[in-house]
Amino acid sequence: MPEFRDQLNRTITLDHAPVRILSLVPSQTELLFDLGLNDVVVGITSFCIRPEAWYNSKSRIGGTKKLDLHKIRNLQPDLIIGNKEENDRSQIEELMSAYPVWMSDVKTLPDALDMIHGIGDLCARTPQAAEITRHITNRFKVLPTPKTEHKAAYFIWRKPWMAAGQGTFINEMMKYCGFTNCFPDSRYPEISFEILQKANPRIILLSSEPYPFKEKHLQEFQEACPESEIMLVDGEFFSWYGSRLLKAPEYFRELVFK
Repeated sequence: MPEFRDQLNRTITLDHAPVRILSLVPSQTELLFDLGLNDVVVGITSFCIRPEAWYNSKSRIGGTKKLDLHKIRNLQPDLIIGNKEENDRSQIEELMSAYPVWMSDVKTLPDALDMIHGIGDLCARTPQAAEITRHITNRFKVLPTPKTEHKAAYFIWRKPWMAAGQGTFINEMMKYCGFTNCFPDSRYPEISFEILQKANPRIILLSSEPYPFKEKHLQEFQEACPESEIMLVDGEFFSWYGSRLLKAPEYFRELVFK
């Protein structure tokens, strides 16, 4: 039987190309759609909002960190695709005891490209995955390098305030925009306004996800850091590591060089 190694260095075996796939991560769900797997993906999470047609038609199996294991069993998957950071470890381990589970672990752009290749091989879509990674690579390659690096803070949550730090895929994407992360010491630090003021970022980025920052939140950051530029950003381009990366370079170009 064919063997496939995931990004946790685990090996799974499949005795045939999968025909009942569950996707536990939004960015990987979108990738499966772009690989042309409409007929074989049978379940997605409630956060898998792209493509909209799948969100409205596929069975939803709970949240990324609170999966409905009963629904999963009823769907009888022959392959489950998850992610180390986005899914709950105990639930994943329970699923691993009953089904083939392929896990990604993505912190960098090369990790993302490797994940796309891996899922393409796993799902008998190797040529399609190669085409997607080729376009992503080329588009990032021609993305202009900003002439000036700006110290930046990227906020993902409110109450408590939380930022994306080092070792995250968000941090990797910030680098392509010429942003140097203010908070290099942990992955998702809790940040008070006092800490933010001491960090003195030139740019403060407020993400659309997981917390949906809006225009109304700009003022409280501006009052705390009057010298900083506050920007609302589309979090999908900073944190989705599947085929959404095809569109990320153009978004970054418009964000930085507008």
